[in-house]
Amino acid sequence: MHFAVTAHFPQVSPIVQTMIPVVKDLGLFAAITAIGLFFADSFLIEEKHGFLTKEGIRIRNLARFATLVWFICVIGNVVLEISNLLAQSIADSLDFTVFRSFVTQTSVGRGYLFQLIVSALILVILPLVKKVGGSILVLASALSALAIPLFQSHASSAGNHGLAIGSIIFHVGAISLWVGGVIAMAAISPKERSIALPRFSAVAFWCAIIVGISGVVNAYTRLDFKGSWNSLYAVLVGLKVLLMAVLLAIGSRHRKYLLAKDENSTNIFQLLTAEIFVMAMTVAVGGWLSTSSPPLQTSKASLNPSIGLVVTGIEPVGAPSFSRILFAYVPDGVFLGFLILITALYVKGVLTLSRRGDKWPVGRTVSFALAIAVSDYATSGGIGVYAHFAFSYHMVAHMILGMIAPIGFILSAPITLALRTLPIGRTPEERGIRATFLAFLHSRYSLTMTNPLVALTIFDGSLFLLYMTPLFGHLMQSHSGHVLMNIHFLLAGFLFFHVIVGIDPNPNRVPHLVRIILLFGAMSMHAFFSIALMSNSSLIDQGYFASIHRTWNLNLLADQHNGGAVGWAMGEIPILIALIATFIQWIRDDTREAKRLDRASDRAMAMGEDDELATYNKYLAGLNQRDLHQQE
Repeated sequence: MHFAVTAHFPQVSPIVQTMIPVVKDLGLFAAITAIGLFFADSFLIEEKHGFLTKEGIRIRNLARFATLVWFICVIGNVVLEISNLLAQSIADSLDFTVFRSFVTQTSVGRGYLFQLIVSALILVILPLVKKVGGSILVLASALSALAIPLFQSHASSAGNHGLAIGSIIFHVGAISLWVGGVIAMAAISPKERSIALPRFSAVAFWCAIIVGISGVVNAYTRLDFKGSWNSLYAVLVGLKVLLMAVLLAIGSRHRKYLLAKDENSTNIFQLLTAEIFVMAMTVAVGGWLSTSSPPLQTSKASLNPSIGLVVTGIEPVGAPSFSRILFAYVPDGVFLGFLILITALYVKGVLTLSRRGDKWPVGRTVSFALAIAVSDYATSGGIGVYAHFAFSYHMVAHMILGMIAPIGFILSAPITLALRTLPIGRTPEERGIRATFLAFLHSRYSLTMTNPLVALTIFDGSLFLLYMTPLFGHLMQSHSGHVLMNIHFLLAGFLFFHVIVGIDPNPNRVPHLVRIILLFGAMSMHAFFSIALMSNSSLIDQGYFASIHRTWNLNLLADQHNGGAVGWAMGEIPILIALIATFIQWIRDDTREAKRLDRASDRAMAMGEDDELATYNKYLAGLNQRDLHQQE
């Protein structure tokens, strides 16, 4: 078959153009199905003492088949993308050299490569998964494989790159759990379905909220509603909104049956069948949208984007001033969505305790709110904006996320709140989400991570790994790199301060003297790193800050030295605060122990018995007498 070609460009085969959305939709539906089945095994289906039941094993095997379809479709997507890009036949696109070059040298190809690797690993390890913990790990891996390529998706013609990427990631993640969960509900046995539906209904409600909000935000970042309301892209968005409304209506009907405790399996199955059909249409429309380009906006910024906008995804800002640093705000959608999600969960936990009649200290809630506020300021606020354009402000953001925000999160006791509010097992044989979380806290992994030396190594050792190697320059080149660094700063700080001053349960709690030694060690290592950065005579960003062509603070090396000074100053203060807090905790613990001993002594005297000290003295006297007898 011969296809007509233009004078300058080869013609793409109509078959390829037709197959691209079909294969992409099929792969997306298979991935969502696999995620839903993993989710059911992890949290919905009844387990026994943490192990999967026969029904869980059956669902696991169905998930393996869905993963296999996903894996094949990813390969098909790569081949079709190559064929479309090079305008060549599918047979020619199967060449291994071309295939390898595409998945290793292009951003879109690397996203497909990540999906291929993760789905292949899932196919290999899934038969070995027999416990709920393993199923949760597989679920997290599958979600990451679906989310990572979205960082390379077309973002926004309005310059809202971070907001567009964040909204689409949360949109796809929530849809995966919602749609996949509905498919899982239809796949499991009627007996298990009646047990799992109430728990899934609560999850679906949260997912529906996330899908609705993220969908509106994403449409806003992509469309010029005044001039593009009648475009194909806008029509598809409208159709998807209509389908989502139908899904919400069906979900409301589900909840009505659950609240009425109507266990009519025929009604429930009919609703599930209708829901799956509508969801399949929604996923197909979403896949069509992902292969379509939104209408181009005709603003000056979109027609002639600056180099800074192209590199950072943010419109370049002027020289720093108090008002700009205080009021500038460009939302980082991924991190902002993460902060909103954990805030909603924390508030839900506090409200759950309140409804039970239990009190949660106001100070902990205030501490959590302050930690959320400074985290948002360091990622989306003025500091977060300027962190994309100057190393010194990047270091300020780093210190806020790694040193200040973690202390606020630690003092808010999120682990304690989770242990008090997570649901327990539905039967005596089921561990439940709370016991599963508790088992994780006492697992070998947690014991290793909360080891003081490991926490210190991650906290301070990662500074040298990040900034004294080419890694920092590579991560600064992409939005995903920025998100990864921000999450690492926050989690590393949380882990370290949890070990030092944490009020949550810790399986590796260490004596106060050891904590003080660790703090002095952290202070010394941090100072050494800052001095090394200040004395460095070469730039460490691999040319990133020079590539954005900023018009202020042109001495990049001096700005890097300022960043080292900022890191030294801002890093020492939180450690000193933690040192003071450790001394206070030590004094309070000694005071409590002394009061406990006094109460035990008073109790023993009232009962005519020896207290602990007298008992211990008698023990020592007995040992002395035995030694004397042995010498004779």
